[in-house]
Amino acid sequence: MSSKTLFLGAFLLILIVPFVMHNWGASIVDSQGSEFFGLASFYGSSFAGQLTASGDLFDPDLLTAAHRTLPLKTIVRVTNLENLRSVVVKITDRGPYVRDRIIDLSRRAADKLQMTKNGVAKVRIEVLDVGK
Repeated sequence: MSSKTLFLGAFLLILIVPFVMHNWGASIVDSQGSEFFGLASFYGSSFAGQLTASGDLFDPDLLTAAHRTLPLKTIVRVTNLENLRSVVVKITDRGPYVRDRIIDLSRRAADKLQMTKNGVAKVRIEVLDVGK
């Protein structure tokens, strides 16, 4: 194999595989009744008033969240696996942009889960209603 072929193959793997895996994962978790697990974090108040992907202004006092792949306006239940507290939120934005996190919550949602002291929590996300 030539070095040009190897370079092209590596280039395709680096660009295409993450894209395919990202979109493949989206089709698995965006149906009603789906559940998945990971780390949650929360938005700081510095984002208050900024436009979200849904077109709404971010309000840290509302029960909202950001998710990378779930359709906007999807309703999910987030449960803190350390204390079993849960909250229902609407997906209004995209993110989180930290690799090991699966959802960013508003400050109010994080308060209800009692996770603001640590900043992150292990959570279960259950899709209750898929946004249209």
